[in-house]
Amino acid sequence: MRVLIVNTSENAGGAAIAARRLMEALNRQGVKAKMLVRDKRTEAITVAALPPSPLLRAKFMWERFVIWQANHFSKKNLFQIDLANTGTDITSLPEFQEADLIHLHWVNQGFLSLKDIRRILESGKPVVWTLHDQWPFTGICHYSGTCDKYKTQCHHCPLLAGGGSPDDLSAKTFRRKRQMLRGAHVVFVGCSQWMAGLARQSALLTGQEVTSVPNAINAGMFCPADSARARLQCNLPADRKLLLFGAFKASDPRKGIDYLKEACRILLEKHAALASRIGLVVVGRGADDLHDLFPFPVYPFNYVADEKQMACLYNAADAFVTPSLEDNLPNTIVESLSCGTPCVGFRVGGIPEMIDHLQNGYLAEARNADDLAEGIRFVLEHERPEELAQHAWHAAQSRYGETHVAAKYIALYRHAAGLK
Repeated sequence: MRVLIVNTSENAGGAAIAARRLMEALNRQGVKAKMLVRDKRTEAITVAALPPSPLLRAKFMWERFVIWQANHFSKKNLFQIDLANTGTDITSLPEFQEADLIHLHWVNQGFLSLKDIRRILESGKPVVWTLHDQWPFTGICHYSGTCDKYKTQCHHCPLLAGGGSPDDLSAKTFRRKRQMLRGAHVVFVGCSQWMAGLARQSALLTGQEVTSVPNAINAGMFCPADSARARLQCNLPADRKLLLFGAFKASDPRKGIDYLKEACRILLEKHAALASRIGLVVVGRGADDLHDLFPFPVYPFNYVADEKQMACLYNAADAFVTPSLEDNLPNTIVESLSCGTPCVGFRVGGIPEMIDHLQNGYLAEARNADDLAEGIRFVLEHERPEELAQHAWHAAQSRYGETHVAAKYIALYRHAAGLK
């Protein structure tokens, strides 16, 4: 079977990383898998890019302009929503023509329009669509927060200026998506059971098949290593308890940096002896600007694309903290666990499916900085850290090992193609 994995980027962002890892896992299992992307950054022969055109940038800018205009010329939430009002028809490309099955991932920001997706659905090829966020089954948002209008009909979108209107962009795009999916059969795949559960409640996906398969991890890359050596390689201090926090954009409010800041303040107030030995490693765009937010020494690393360096950082850390307020199945937790580094996070989204409370980390009450601080203390002062590490590694291998995940997808592809 020849599978074409379609994603906006080759390696920028969590969806791109997950899609590329799946492609590599499938190829190692004998499946002929390729990626088709708009933004190619390597020379990988298994990754194809759209034909170069000055229109690619123009399409991205046009979509942003329409959102900006509808949002009363405010940049607020400009990248939290997508319209898919412009894109590129990929059905005539040789990579598409040669494929037996199309696997869509994250296709936003001017890569595929709703009309382009409809052409894919009308091509006759079986289609699988992995849900890296909620956009495929909402009007325009990637994460709906407390809004549940997608269960019936999007309108009055809270991400639009003034709270939207009865016939705002969310309502119009919702209707267009309904038309796009009419009469089509797509197998939608939530990376987490939580995401799959939300998808099943969407009015857009009524009658569609929804299942769940997690993201894969390359255990040969993300594996336990000597902590002292990792710290030396990353130029990190040997005499501190190191917390690691990472996000594509470190200051993204949805990633919970405000709660992390408050939890660190609480640690300093309630556990001064421990706090005096803590250092915070921050990975992500804008990490250099966060020194003054925390009462601990901050060791910043702007966005790290190199997986070897990221594996080194996980192994250098005593704990990975992920105070996300809403998340699907973060690659960062999978990577950390695979390196044997315990995790601390809120009990939200798909995170409870990943962190086993008090076994490989700590699940804090959602939006509770006091409990987040307690989780950090629990891990950093654990009497048997090697047990936490062992449980972390075992959870990653049993749930996210690439052979296991690839086998699940191969079975799903055969099902989508009507093969026994």
